[in-house]
Amino acid sequence: MHVVVGAGAVGSVVARLLLARGERVRVLTRSGAGPDAAELVAADAKGGLTQYVDGATAIYSCAGPAYNKWTTEWPPLGAALIAAAEASGAVLVTTGNLYGYGPVDVPMTEDLPLRPSTVKGRVRAQLWNEALTAHEAGRIRTAEVRGSDYLGAGAVSPFSVTVLPKVVAGKRGMLPGDPDAPHSWTYVGDVARTLIAVADDENAWGRAWHVPTPEPLSVRQLAARAAVLAGAPPARVAAMPAAVLRLAGLVDPAAREMVEMQYQWQRPFVVDSTAATVAFGIEAAPTDDALREMIRKGSNES
Repeated sequence: MHVVVGAGAVGSVVARLLLARGERVRVLTRSGAGPDAAELVAADAKGGLTQYVDGATAIYSCAGPAYNKWTTEWPPLGAALIAAAEASGAVLVTTGNLYGYGPVDVPMTEDLPLRPSTVKGRVRAQLWNEALTAHEAGRIRTAEVRGSDYLGAGAVSPFSVTVLPKVVAGKRGMLPGDPDAPHSWTYVGDVARTLIAVADDENAWGRAWHVPTPEPLSVRQLAARAAVLAGAPPARVAAMPAAVLRLAGLVDPAAREMVEMQYQWQRPFVVDSTAATVAFGIEAAPTDDALREMIRKGSNES
């Protein structure tokens, strides 16, 4: 049995891929929602997760608290996941990100030290360090899969929120950063495929992996492709003044939490995913395909 914790953009794809290959899949969410054909369970990590993982071979951590609740809700969720892995003997594979590296001037590789400069970066680094410590002590088996900002159905990022809907509607999008800075974009389907590949390969455990990710594109370049694919007028993108984001943060918790992460959008933010491509043979999906998913989903919801 495979246990998927969370049924968002990544967790749902993980569950569907596992179901497609004939696996028994149990999905844990607070609401009990999830993909059809999976065993759906309403569970809250505050009460522990060990009762839901008996007999599991792999646990996929694909959940995440609201952006403004990371410091209070991630630590108990991380502890519950480690306890579940220890109790069941299942490998724990976690969906991570690049926040823990902090600002760097080179393409990010898995061997970079974790030197977070933000609150959320320190949360992510702490979660991985605690899981890795448990792995090295022989208590659990674990690995982490890290991607950059997501593209694809259900993906949420500054691009998906403040740029894409405007561009598709023929309006000007705004980004809290430099719209011409090179930026890596990771497809949610590739995140799911990498999580499963890592879980399947015991030689991949005990370290972090970067999801196979295409060559970087600036937000302006990405918006231009989106406009073409959507049949919209040429994309218009402008930098959002820092003061506007701070003002928005006075009433919007998500905008408030974005302020400390602006460094990712003010300079090149590039991931090197060579290691995972070589190890697992996973080639990154074309960026146009990921954009089509987003445009199609947005059209269906409007």
